[in-house]
Amino acid sequence: MSDALHPPVPPISGRDEPRFGSAERKSALAAAFQDQGEDYDRLRPGYPEAVLDALLDSVPEGADGRAARAIDLGAGTGKLSWALSERGLEVTAVDTSAEMLAAARRGGPALATHLAPAEATGLEGASAQLVTVAQAWHWFDAAAASAEVARLLAPGGVLALVWNMLDVTIPWVHRLSRIMHAGDIHREDFRPTVGPELAPLRRGVHDWEDPMPTQDVIDLARTRSYVLTATEERRERVLANLDWYLHDHLGHERGAVIGLPYRTDWFLYRAAPSSP
Repeated sequence: MSDALHPPVPPISGRDEPRFGSAERKSALAAAFQDQGEDYDRLRPGYPEAVLDALLDSVPEGADGRAARAIDLGAGTGKLSWALSERGLEVTAVDTSAEMLAAARRGGPALATHLAPAEATGLEGASAQLVTVAQAWHWFDAAAASAEVARLLAPGGVLALVWNMLDVTIPWVHRLSRIMHAGDIHREDFRPTVGPELAPLRRGVHDWEDPMPTQDVIDLARTRSYVLTATEERRERVLANLDWYLHDHLGHERGAVIGLPYRTDWFLYRAAPSSP
């Protein structure tokens, strides 16, 4: 859709990773998600089949003919955890939010959950053929989390880091992300920070669309850390601006379903060879 009234600004973020300003601000933003289980699960997108295929292509089989085991760190409401479970993996969802894990367990007993930080899970070492982190690596201490991942991985095991991001190469989506204060938009050549225990294996990008009613797009902003931690006045201003942008400026009918463009960036790692 044309956005001719507002010429596009440079669409790709200049960030290597999200910026928090201080450790205290990072902790406050992370804590804001603790009570967002239901809204987060309903409004945040899942992960395309093509991305799951790419992640699982490099995962070794489980020991003794058993299903491969996956540990999903920062699992939240279990969107990726359940997608892996449905692919036949034995999955443990790990998070520091009891409410998020409670939302994950609503899918049934097939998913194990574990309340712990990603940097020190307390789970058995060398036990996972796959460790995943979706939308959460930037919230961790990268050095400590890398060491913990290396400890958890079985021989030949794979770490997958995954991000769904609004596709801001599209001008109207770029402006939407600015109004929404979407802070998880990375630069085109972004590479996650990982410790020396991990060696890069593969990476990829998958473009897709998530169909959503316009009100859900507005409500999606409520799951963003900026909006969660904003004053009531600022929060209402953001939501009103989104309402204007979607319905008045872009001209969508209220309740219309629109395709919200995303890109999913994924990165695979294996344990680095030990030094002689």
